[in-house]
Amino acid sequence: MNNLMIGIGDYNASKAKGVAIKTLALGSCVAVILLDPVTEAIGMAHIALPEASIDFEKSKSKPGYFADTAIIALYRRMGELGSLTKIQDMYIKIAGGANVLNNSMDIGNRNILAIKKILWQMGTGPVAEDVGHNYSRTVTAYTDTGLIEISSHSRGVWNL
Repeated sequence: MNNLMIGIGDYNASKAKGVAIKTLALGSCVAVILLDPVTEAIGMAHIALPEASIDFEKSKSKPGYFADTAIIALYRRMGELGSLTKIQDMYIKIAGGANVLNNSMDIGNRNILAIKKILWQMGTGPVAEDVGHNYSRTVTAYTDTGLIEISSHSRGVWNL
């Protein structure tokens, strides 16, 4: 199995079989996963903050960092792999958005809300989610099966 690692603010996709698309230690960050049922391509973004207006220059160089630029960038990447499926017909899953520091800023919840708002504006939404709480998650998407696996040191392993 080949690993395609997604760091903070990164996004990528694959339709090759035998690939595990993986992002580590999502705290307040959120992973958005797009699954194209036609091409069987899977894409993932590791979103750190809700809005590009926080740092417009960074959004140009690293669009995956912000919810409002990451989803569009990831969808375009899927298109580069041959996906012609409308985003409304893709399966979308999200994970992360924890409040690991239990602080009043609650960036995790703000990220979740921003992602859902953007998806809603695009006429779609997640078919599954594992969000919130106070623990970090590692997310792996397997191109062979479309399975999305979540793991946490404190909670074990489960599927989304």
